[in-house]
Amino acid sequence: MTPKLKIALLAGGDSSEREIALQSAAQIEAALDAAKYDITLIDLHRRDWHYTAPDGRQWQVDKNDFSLTVDGERREFDYALIIIHGTPGEDGRLQGYLDMMGIPYSSCPMTSSVITFDKITTKRTLAGRGINLAPEWFLRRGEAWDGAAIVEKLGLPLFVKPNASGSSFGVTKVRAAEELPAAIEKALTESDEVLIEKCIAGREMGCGVMISGDKEYVFPITEIVPKKEFFDYEAKYTAGFSDEITPADIAPEVRAELNRMTLEAYRTCRCRGVVRVDFIVTPEGKPYFIELNSIPGMSAGSIVPKQVRAMGMTLGELYDIIIADTCNCR
Repeated sequence: MTPKLKIALLAGGDSSEREIALQSAAQIEAALDAAKYDITLIDLHRRDWHYTAPDGRQWQVDKNDFSLTVDGERREFDYALIIIHGTPGEDGRLQGYLDMMGIPYSSCPMTSSVITFDKITTKRTLAGRGINLAPEWFLRRGEAWDGAAIVEKLGLPLFVKPNASGSSFGVTKVRAAEELPAAIEKALTESDEVLIEKCIAGREMGCGVMISGDKEYVFPITEIVPKKEFFDYEAKYTAGFSDEITPADIAPEVRAELNRMTLEAYRTCRCRGVVRVDFIVTPEGKPYFIELNSIPGMSAGSIVPKQVRAMGMTLGELYDIIIADTCNCR
């Protein structure tokens, strides 16, 4: 009998998306085949990396060798399944640690994670790769900025975003120049750098994708129709605040272009596992890249699980493929 793969399911994290990550991990743990995998859910929150036993007692991970000792019994892990949105799961920090420990993991490698978590670096990486990018203005905390010059370059309305954050935390749609200072300060609560982008009007599309070996899994595209100003945290995770249509009702040529750009972004950023790439499609059918989510939400209300079901696959089957594809990566 083949021994079970000992998996550390890493959840939580330190960002504003912590609760969603815990919900995602719970859904994935339920979907995984207990006959194949020995799963230990570990909650990471700053220096506190703990496992909670069924009786409520908590046990800390030994970060020196990524092991866990419960009632005197030491557990080692064959593999880490990372379900942490934001830091330290999506920004490359956890991947770097696991690389040093020699533990293979499910997500994009460290370099890819660093690139894709940083919005301006992602855009600069994708520039010249046949992917449409909105014009932007970039600034760092403490830098002087000229609101008139920003508006002259980008026009109104525009979006002000934290350069490194997820789930639309700290994002503001600015309709008048006098709104810029407050929007920039809001973005700086989430990141030390701010990305200001021209507002591209159109329909928002979420495109899940995974490449395993030589096989491309291009998921059905989801159109996101927020009932608020834009697809913010509340619209993403609160029932009734958005409609998500899978598969999206779009022209075949637009679908083909979205699929092409999604695969190009995945390959150019050297992604691994499943990711979601978001676009705005103009009324003329031209897609513009928004962002790449290297560890997309997997909670009951998240987009990728809906896409997985729409293509006739279960979450358990998806993670069987991911685990098989990445468990020997070092």
